[in-house]
Amino acid sequence: MRRMRRVKVVATLGPASSTADRIEALFRAGADLFRINMSHTSRDALRERVGDIRAVEARVGRPIGILADLQGPKLRLGVFAGDRVTLDRGASFTLDNSDAPGNVDRVRLPHPEILDALDVGHRILVDDGKVELVVTGVKRTKQKVAVATTVVVPGAVSNRKGVSLPDTTIPVSALTDKDRSDLDAALECGVDWIAVSFVQRPEDVADVKKTARGRALVMAKIEKPQAVTRLDEIFELADGVMVARGDLGVEMPLEQVPGIQKQITRMGRRLGKPVVVATQMLESMISSPVPTRAEVSDVATAVFEGADAVMLSAESAAGQFPVEAVATMNRIGEQVESDPNFRTIITAQRTQPESTGADAIAAAARTISETVDIRTIVAWTASGATGLRIARERPQTPMIALTPRETTARRLAVAWGVHAVVTEDAHDVDDMTGRACALACSEGFAAPADRVLIVAGVPFGSPGATNMLRMAFIGSTGKGAA
Repeated sequence: MRRMRRVKVVATLGPASSTADRIEALFRAGADLFRINMSHTSRDALRERVGDIRAVEARVGRPIGILADLQGPKLRLGVFAGDRVTLDRGASFTLDNSDAPGNVDRVRLPHPEILDALDVGHRILVDDGKVELVVTGVKRTKQKVAVATTVVVPGAVSNRKGVSLPDTTIPVSALTDKDRSDLDAALECGVDWIAVSFVQRPEDVADVKKTARGRALVMAKIEKPQAVTRLDEIFELADGVMVARGDLGVEMPLEQVPGIQKQITRMGRRLGKPVVVATQMLESMISSPVPTRAEVSDVATAVFEGADAVMLSAESAAGQFPVEAVATMNRIGEQVESDPNFRTIITAQRTQPESTGADAIAAAARTISETVDIRTIVAWTASGATGLRIARERPQTPMIALTPRETTARRLAVAWGVHAVVTEDAHDVDDMTGRACALACSEGFAAPADRVLIVAGVPFGSPGATNMLRMAFIGSTGKGAA
């Protein structure tokens, strides 16, 4: 089950992909990691989906990653007396804490912390930005808070429509009570990654990592302007980042999103942390068996930029052609990576390695593999860190990560170019060399008479001890000799 591309594919599960057979079909079509959206998944359904994925994993004999995506705080308006109103441009409209049903002049905003945080000049986007309000005044008393606004973008507003606040730092945690319960359930099920929605500050990531305690890696979803201004701090704490372009495009001018995507992708590569590009990548395939040309170009751009993974949302979760959508993304990845311009672009974006032993070894492995005729780089890794450091170099030579930990192999399912294999840890140098060569052959990466480059750490079994490079020829029996 060797993939013929380096970029990974993330597929969201949902009504169109809720059976073990369909999950297996998605995997065979090209999905490397499955996303479970907790906004639409009960804890019982979560356990069932995880069980299905693990059953497929056993059948196909390859590690499969699972990402549980927490819902995050959802801000919504109250209800209207007639279920909906139409707001005209320039009209005055008030948001308050009154329990009375709304009308064309006002409506309840059932989030007291938001009413307290709003200030003059702040924008309020309703229903994914279809209606825009600007705060013109705030009156606060002990009993009542009333936020006066002017309608800038007119339109119809109905009951419980979502609210976005691009100019307001929300004084609440990114974790709601539901999220905490879902997080506990996801960790209990043994998912590999936790995605944190509506991250505003690094503390939002730290809160989840404190609960996870290493049982799962944490991915920060960048979908708010406040997060963009603190990317450095968020990247430092997060294990990976998702460019959640849907909400990001609502809260920021659409024309800024492509540049932010490139900024995040390049920052992730520089730091050696996986970046997933998500939202509306093949949106038309929800109802069409083929994507638009613009969508193909969008996916290709993410691949050219060196993103670790590209993600399908509704296309695989609720669309009419989920398997076709995954297969399409798989073909786009293969085609882009075979384009002569791909290697030029990837190489041009390479940054200097950090001044650590592991980074020096990773950079040396890439240089040697591109200087000498090396068929594959084989990295022994316990935590997965060595695999990520080599992936950061974006080597032209394929890479295998050998690990004794199943959890590590599953977590690496989202990392660029990493083909993870679970195997017993090496006992000595000869065992390390022999099994690296044998597995390179059995996994389809090399053949007898080929040369491989082995990266490992001595003493064996010590995380963070990457300190050795060894070149080996594969003998006629499939075993190596230095």
